[in-house]
Parts: sequence; C-alpha cells; structure tokens
Amino acid sequence: MSIDHKKQLEQQLWNIANTLRGKMNADEFRDYILGFIFYKYLSERMNLFANEILQEDGLTYNIIDETTEEGQQYLEAIKEEALEQLGFFLKPNELFHEIAERGKAETNNFILEDLANILTNIEQSTMGSDSEDDFNKLFEDLDLTSTKLGRTEAAKNEIITKVLSHLDTIDFELQNTEADVLGDAYEYLIGQFASGAGKKAGEFYTPQQVSTILAKIVTTGKTKIKSAYDPTCGSGSLLLRLQKEVEVANFYGQELNRTTYNLARMNMIMHGVHYKKFDIRQDDTLEHPQHIDQRFEAIVANPPFSAIWSASPLFMSDDRFSQYGRLAPGSKADFAFVQHMIHHLAENGTMAVVVPHGVLFRGGAEGHIRQYLIEDRNYLDAVIGLPANIFYGTSIPTCMLVLKKCRENPDNVLFIDGSQHFEKSKAQNYLRDSDVEKIVSTYRNRTQEPKYSHKATLDDIRANEYNLNIPRYVDTFEAEGTIDINTLAAQLKSLDLEMAQTDQTIADFCKELGIGTPF
Repeated sequence: MSIDHKKQLEQQLWNIANTLRGKMNADEFRDYILGFIFYKYLSERMNLFANEILQEDGLTYNIIDETTEEGQQYLEAIKEEALEQLGFFLKPNELFHEIAERGKAETNNFILEDLANILTNIEQSTMGSDSEDDFNKLFEDLDLTSTKLGRTEAAKNEIITKVLSHLDTIDFELQNTEADVLGDAYEYLIGQFASGAGKKAGEFYTPQQVSTILAKIVTTGKTKIKSAYDPTCGSGSLLLRLQKEVEVANFYGQELNRTTYNLARMNMIMHGVHYKKFDIRQDDTLEHPQHIDQRFEAIVANPPFSAIWSASPLFMSDDRFSQYGRLAPGSKADFAFVQHMIHHLAENGTMAVVVPHGVLFRGGAEGHIRQYLIEDRNYLDAVIGLPANIFYGTSIPTCMLVLKKCRENPDNVLFIDGSQHFEKSKAQNYLRDSDVEKIVSTYRNRTQEPKYSHKATLDDIRANEYNLNIPRYVDTFEAEGTIDINTLAAQLKSLDLEMAQTDQTIADFCKELGIGTPF
C-alpha cells in the first residue's frame, strides 16, 4: 500500500468517525468507532483464515450453512483452528459484512440486538482458551443502548447502520498489505481523538514524536528484545512503537482505566501482535502490580504527572521501594513509578520514562531517592529536557530520565536540553523529525554540543547536591550584545527632537481649537 493509499485510508476512517461527532464528545465516540473498526478487522481476519482452510474443498466461508450437519462439522473444525491461531471465532452470519448488509436503511432492518449478540459471542468464543483474558469484556464500551446514540431505538439503529455501511465500503486489504498499515491507520485515529479530547487525552495517548524518542533510546544497539514493558500503557501506542525499531518477542503492560485497557488490547491485535505475545493487565500499577516477579529488557512509560498514591508505610517492606529508605510523597507519585520500573528492569535492560521537571530538583523524600539512584546505584544514564506544551492536557515542561543497571558510561551522566527545539502550532507545540533525530543521535553518540548537551561527572552532580536541573549542566546563557554609548546617545537626541516636534504640532491644533494644551 502506497503512502497516498495509506493516507486515503486514514482520511476515510476519520470521515466515518465524524458521522458520530455531532452527537457526543471525542472520547465517547472514539469508543464506538474504534470498536466497530476492530470488529470489522476481526471479521476480515476470520473470513480470510476460514477461506484458506476451505480452499482445498472448493468452498468459501460465507456459503457454509450451520443448519446442516456438514456445515456444523466444518464450523467446529474451523473454530478449533481459529481459536488456536487467531484467538477468536466468528460464524459466517456474524461477519461484519453480513450484519452491515442486513442493516442497510432501505430494508429497514433492526440490527442493534443482533450486533450486541455478535460482539458478546466473540468474547464468549474464547472462554476456556488461551486467549480468554485478551478478549474478556473487550467490547463492553460499545453500549448500543446508550441515549448518546439517539433518543429512540430507531434513531440509534439508524446511526449505527449508517456507520457500519460506510465502514463496509472500505477494503482493509489484509491479504495484500503488511500488518501495520491498518494498525497505523488505527493509531492515526487514536491520535486524532487525543487531539480533540483535551485533558482526558493524556490518559491514553503519548504524542508520536515522544514515543519515537523513547523507543529509539531503549532499543539502542539492539535488533531484537525479549520483552518490553509499560507500567502505565494507555492505548499501548508506546509499546507498539518499539516494534518499529526492533523485533519484540513479548509485550507486557498494565493500565488502570478500564476503557483504555480495552483500547490497548484492541490496538495490540490490530497491529498484528499474536495473542500469545502480549499480556496487558488492568489494575493500579503501584498499589496492585500484576507482573511483580518479571524482569524486562526494555521499559518505557509516560506515567500520569504527579499523581496521588497511598504512599502506605506498608510499602517500606515492598521490594520495589524498601532499599531506598524513603517513599515518594503521597501527593507526587513520580518517583514511585521510577522505582517500580527499576524493580522490573533486567540487568541488560534500558528504561526511559517521561516525568515533570520537578523530579529533577524537588527535595525531601524525592531528593533522597534521587541521590540514592545516582550515588549508591549509579543507574542514571541521561536526562533529556523536552519543550513545554507538547503533551495533551498539560502545558508544563517535561523531561526524560534514562536509567540502566549496567551502564556503558558509568563515569558521567549525559544532559540534553531539547526544550528550545520544536515547532509551534495552534493547540500545542510538537517535535519535528529533525528535533527527534538530534536528541536520539546525541544520546546514542553521547556527543557534547555547546548550549545543547553536556556530559556531567558524578563529582559535578555531587557538587550540585544531586540537583539535576538541566541549566546547571548545559549552559544556555546568551551574552547580550555590546552597547555603543555614542549611538545610543544619538538615538535619544533624535527621539527628544521628534517629541518636541510632536508637542509643537499638538499645541498648534489646541490653539486653533481655542483649548488649553495638555502639557
């Protein structure tokens, strides 16, 4: 598929999404559109898979009649294979095209109940199989009874049939294209929804340019990694970005928000990640970690900034936090996430995390933890400053921390000030490709550049009392130009003359009008 065709697919899907825009908020209609696209994707995968099996018998899946004994035998055999290979199963009459045809407006068919049953059947088809956890309640956010779709059942049916009909005209070309083409279009839609969702967007999406930097950093020097982990995975976009850089054997993630957790699972499957190769869990990462005994080769995260957490004293006996002697404050969980990630980091791994700037210099427990990471463990590899206003829902400046347990450069920490390298747009700033490349190449080569990057020794950091504020290490001071006193005096004389002339003009006008002058 060419770039133009890819763009066309993205635009087609976005235009269909706008069919619902007038009826609900961006984050609400997102769940319907992405859910329906996902259902269509599963249908096309199922149809292609079944047709391959039936090819030697000269049959196609859509003509299998489940009311006959022969049809039942075919379906049972296909279901067994589908659950093993695909992780799910749909009957011929449950395929997207079939329900879209039944719902066409001119036939006046009511399809909401049938559609709801089909989505439930997809989930239930996996019960007792290895993919059960990956499909459990996956469609729960597609509430076809919601009044947001319409005041009456007829109105709801009309809008849903309209959306399905439009989607049915698009050929996803799954048999002809690389797996990520449709996945990338899906990712594009998630990004579009994020740009319109305001503050809520930060819960599920990291800007693509930031994801790219994180992915390139943690995969530096590697062509494949055994495991990748994101403790606050949102829609999964950050994890999926890794496989554009290297081959990833297995993905792991955890997400608190149930709706976003469902989106992450859909996103994985839409990107062609086999159900056996991802393990996404739903729960509070800090309070109830789901992968506590596992270690990962690459860890990336964009946790919620300065989130509130319990900071319970009981955590002082938790292996994630006990060695530090202090817990991150309850009002700011930033370092709690960092500690959690370090606990899960493999000895040969790299982690990169986005944090607010306060993490670099705040005192108290945070200062204590920061000192321990640098002085006692020497895990900190780099600090990268980012521009303000590049994240959805917040305009604060942020930075990335890169940490390793076994550092190739244990004698220094690289500081990069990328805060002034960006493009402005109406809603928010964004990093250009050249800005991304500059940060990544500077990190990988550990180059020093005046006013941009500097390798600070541990003694330098110790002298600054473990304050990591970037201007302490990267000198961004711009000397003011020299002032020519004679030129300045001449300019002041000229201004005085102009003012005198203006005063005289005003005085002449006042005299003609017979009024007093204002000076």
